[in-house]
Amino acid sequence: MTKLWGGRFTASLDPLVEVLTSSLSVDWRLAKHDVIASIAHAKMLGKCRIISAADSRHLVRGLTALLKEILTGRFVVNRRAEDIHTDLLERLEKKIGPVAKRLHTARSRNDQVSVDLRLYGKEAVGQLDSLVAATQRALVKFAKAHRAVVIPGYTHLQRAQPILLAHQVLAYVEMLERDRRRLQEVLAAMDALPLGAGALAGTSLPIDRAYAAKLLGFARVAENSLDAVGDRDFVVELLSAIALLGMHLSRLAEDWILYTTSEFGFFLLDDAVATGSSLMPHKKNPDVLELIRGGTGILYGHLVAVLTTLKGLPTSYQRDLQWDKAPLFGALDLIQQELLLLQRVIAHVRVNRERIEASLRGDSLWATDVAEYLVGKGLAFRDAHTIVGRLIRLSEEQRRPLSRFSLSELRRFAAQFDADVFRRMDAVRSVHAKRSSGSTNPAQVARALANWERKLGRV
Repeated sequence: MTKLWGGRFTASLDPLVEVLTSSLSVDWRLAKHDVIASIAHAKMLGKCRIISAADSRHLVRGLTALLKEILTGRFVVNRRAEDIHTDLLERLEKKIGPVAKRLHTARSRNDQVSVDLRLYGKEAVGQLDSLVAATQRALVKFAKAHRAVVIPGYTHLQRAQPILLAHQVLAYVEMLERDRRRLQEVLAAMDALPLGAGALAGTSLPIDRAYAAKLLGFARVAENSLDAVGDRDFVVELLSAIALLGMHLSRLAEDWILYTTSEFGFFLLDDAVATGSSLMPHKKNPDVLELIRGGTGILYGHLVAVLTTLKGLPTSYQRDLQWDKAPLFGALDLIQQELLLLQRVIAHVRVNRERIEASLRGDSLWATDVAEYLVGKGLAFRDAHTIVGRLIRLSEEQRRPLSRFSLSELRRFAAQFDADVFRRMDAVRSVHAKRSSGSTNPAQVARALANWERKLGRV
């Protein structure tokens, strides 16, 4: 295969060097974006009269034909090419002849690969945002279907206070919304056109970068040519956003893995999203959730790989940047797969209300409600906290639920107790008693569900 840089060389490249320097196995994904960028570049060259209008039109026709092949799946990569840019240029020359050689005017592979990667990233962010939104809608639908279910809330993996299941599920929706905001920030970061930076110093030819940016839908042009060709901050920012998104999916997976255990038993997985054991016939395993949880480490690894590659690079383009694409593509593939799988799991989870109701009978779940009851009767919270703590300890020692204590027994600890305190010893009443905005109060949760439905569309 002809090299774009071959004129200065006389000897053939060592086969091992050929293998190492080839990036086609990874950058073939940029084919569509490379052609789109090349069409804009050819139009700009013609507009600026750097090449003739006829040559510009000829280039655009040939590139448009190539793009159609790529979009219809008829384009087959030549595995002997050094990279996708070389492959496409040679295909173009076969289609339209020597005029194809004019396409590389005022352009280097350094700014070419950067614009390709930014175009790819902008498209990928849009696709990823749609998947996150679809996952939010699946969660809102699940929350809405189980809006009346009260479950134990946990801190330190110990039972804490009653909450609505829908309230917990909407917590994940909030996390994903932050992920979507971060994706929009990444989109803004990559929305600068590097094309025109050349290899590192720009060009002496009278190009119009603003026109190229307009054709390609970039909000602005990169201001410094050295920075433009070496900048991969946008890759790091996208990988960072993906890593945080993966962490949120992992936290959800961990909660739901626990809920499907025999010890909790809150959720039941349908066969469609569970697996079995090769040895133990009774097992029904949440492998999908475990793989989502485990995949987070891989996402972190992709982020650290690119950060490590970048940390020692001098200014401008270095060939080390060839290693930026595999982590980015790998992270995007994995997170998209995880989001699709999570949507399937959400649709195939059944809630075990009987088991949940049995878990709500412990005194500890409404201990805080009893303390706040005493606060309402005029006690300082620290004093109320101590009193209820002593009551709980006595309840555990006697193995007698607090709700079965007599009023006179309770008054030995605090004279402020009255008969209405027993109404506070109930999980459903506990969630209804919450008043603060953003709480687990059913009215608050209902408003939150309605807000999310307006924002995300009906579910």
